[in-house]
Amino acid sequence: MNSSRVLIEIDGLIAYVWLNRPAKLNGVDLEMLSELVAAAGTLGKNRDIRAVIIQGKGHAFCAGLDFASVLKSRSRIVRYFVPNPFRGTNVFQQANWAWRELAVPVIAVTHGRCYGAGLQLALAADFRYSTPDCEWSVLEAKWGLVPDMSGTVPLGELVSADVAKRLTMTGEIVTGVEAKELGLVSGVSEDPLSEALALVELLSTRSPDSVAATKKLLNETRRSRPRRAFRFERSLQLKMLRSRNFAKARKANFTREKPDFGPRNFSR
Repeated sequence: MNSSRVLIEIDGLIAYVWLNRPAKLNGVDLEMLSELVAAAGTLGKNRDIRAVIIQGKGHAFCAGLDFASVLKSRSRIVRYFVPNPFRGTNVFQQANWAWRELAVPVIAVTHGRCYGAGLQLALAADFRYSTPDCEWSVLEAKWGLVPDMSGTVPLGELVSADVAKRLTMTGEIVTGVEAKELGLVSGVSEDPLSEALALVELLSTRSPDSVAATKKLLNETRRSRPRRAFRFERSLQLKMLRSRNFAKARKANFTREKPDFGPRNFSR
């Protein structure tokens, strides 16, 4: 899928997703929102990929919402703001939340700026690798707004309440190093893509079904009551025990051979 604002490149087991408005530091406009939703939908149907890596073309990951462009289309803003009654998100939220709902690990690799809408997209990923000098900010505070593109849920999971409030109330800019210290970032490196690829290599040695089920399990049970969490654990484990990839993993462990996993069968 090639589009003007979001590009997808499949290379073996990895899907590379590029934000592609480099002249605007990948500022998010309404077209990019739609294309992010569509791109996640396309990749959700691909059972062969093992991971998604999201990056930004040019000098930044994403400088946030492109207000100058977005505010020109008031009627579309209203349409995009109304939630879908079936999924519970509007387009602004789904453009980010859709990546959290993918059945494969999603990794954001950031550089330059990671502001506002871009920060919320990065938070929707399962892992985040940043350059040390990448600037991170919940920039909505600068505009007298609150983050409303699904970012408050993962932000509250990653950092303490006081840190979440400070970042969101002030919009202060922190470096990639500081973001790592706060818990926003999984790793910091001058070459964050290499760290992301090392993680993908490790993940690819595991059953794609168990990786997908684990993502769903941990996301769904984070705030669940224990009884519900335990019930959900059991239901997913039964599916794993019946899966072909579990049989391959079991055989490989007994024979001490490298497992030859098939396509992912587990779906959300």
